[in-house]
Amino acid sequence: MADLARLTEIIEPEANALGFDLVRVKMIASEAGDGGQALQVMAEDPATGQLVLDQCAALSRRISEKLDELEEQGTVLVEGAYHLEVSSPGIDRPLTRPKDFENWAGHEAKIALAEKIDGLRNLRGALGGLEDGKVLIEDRKAGAIAVPLDAVHSAKLVLTDELIAATRPIDASGAEDIVEEEKAND
Repeated sequence: MADLARLTEIIEPEANALGFDLVRVKMIASEAGDGGQALQVMAEDPATGQLVLDQCAALSRRISEKLDELEEQGTVLVEGAYHLEVSSPGIDRPLTRPKDFENWAGHEAKIALAEKIDGLRNLRGALGGLEDGKVLIEDRKAGAIAVPLDAVHSAKLVLTDELIAATRPIDASGAEDIVEEEKAND
């Protein structure tokens, strides 16, 4: 099992050194379906709220070098095989930091609570921001609710036309240089 708090302590300065804000560090099941795991790192350029391909590559190299250096010194941060995934948080981004709940107020979000509060575990509705350490949300069913930030297990924005309109266009520069290779059928 990976120590995510320790990994975050190591990865965040690497992201900051490139001028990026760390959004999330998480271990996920590999999408390859091989039972492996992936160390997922989401970061953003504060100027755009996204990372373009070159920025993802630069951050990936920097994190890989740091983790390799620590492993050579005998520090094992992730048990077993894994691969590194560095990405932009996307439009329907996870909400992981207090400022995310403030910055995206007015947009629809889904919030899963660690434990039920007032009989509710899942909330969905317009974010109202953050006040006195509590996330404000106008839940579709329960109305206005304030839940402690530390009671939030996970949260993410819901893809809506309003969110798309409010999001800066994604910079696709460099995409034309990507070459896709076809795998030969054996």
